[in-house]
Amino acid sequence: MSWLDEVRWNADGLVPVVAQEADSGTLLMVAWMNREALALTASEGDAVYWSRSRGKRWRKGEESGHRQKVLEIRLDCDEDVVLLKVDQAGGIACHTGRHHCFYRLLQGGSWAVVEPVLKSPESIYRS
Repeated sequence: MSWLDEVRWNADGLVPVVAQEADSGTLLMVAWMNREALALTASEGDAVYWSRSRGKRWRKGEESGHRQKVLEIRLDCDEDVVLLKVDQAGGIACHTGRHHCFYRLLQGGSWAVVEPVLKSPESIYRS
């Protein structure tokens, strides 16, 4: 049995993935992987994800340059969530130009933006 067979893929053949910054412990983002993306991540050492909205594989930082170098790959006790411990290139993981994707905090019944934009998305992405 392959180590990939031990992952409990959902009905769409995907598993949720949490990317955590190795040195600080900051949770950077949550994404999805299919079997091929996880295998590529393990073999190449850079994070490769599956985009549900675009229906295709994508390499983190392929457009922005903000790649994730994978230091560890872990599987949770239920075998249905993957944790990547990564070095985040450029200090930006979020497509909004922030350090991480969890930049909103629930305060007084509404979501408050509590993390600054480090670099404008317009200067990161070329469309």
